[in-house]
Amino acid sequence: MAATQARGLPRTGIVLAALIVLTAAAGCGGDADEPAKASPRPSERPSEADSLEVPKPSVSPADGRDIAACADGNCEIAVSEPVKVPFKGPRGPATLSVTEVGPNTIAYTVKSGNGQSKGSANGPGQGCITVLRSNGSGNSCGGLGAAGRPSPQPDAVVIQTATGEDGTAVLQLVSDR
Repeated sequence: MAATQARGLPRTGIVLAALIVLTAAAGCGGDADEPAKASPRPSERPSEADSLEVPKPSVSPADGRDIAACADGNCEIAVSEPVKVPFKGPRGPATLSVTEVGPNTIAYTVKSGNGQSKGSANGPGQGCITVLRSNGSGNSCGGLGAAGRPSPQPDAVVIQTATGEDGTAVLQLVSDR
């Protein structure tokens, strides 16, 4: 019996060696049902510029990018560059000037009569609320969470700005008119 076992040993070694060669050739580690894939040649690999996607706005504001929609103090628009938004404030003409906008960034100034108010926010989900009244204004900046459209307040224009990951900020103006 010892002689039979000794004769089988070389065969076992040959079979084992063949299995190792076959496993290496098949590409170890993948699904058995999935064929091995060759990596593309350097000339076939996509360049970094090809893999970059053009960002799309994360929301669809009611008035799109129409700045003129804000003239009456009620609108919801998206901006992706500095702009001036004229609107009717509690004491007459007012202007919201977006001075900086980018990925998760918004900075602006509101001017009405002789007064002005500034706000800025940086980071995902951040923004500011400015309440413009005939006798002054107030700001609050920070996380907006799930804040929806701001509520109108008597004799005031409420301005909410929200940062966007894609570099598009959403501006909402709400008045009681």
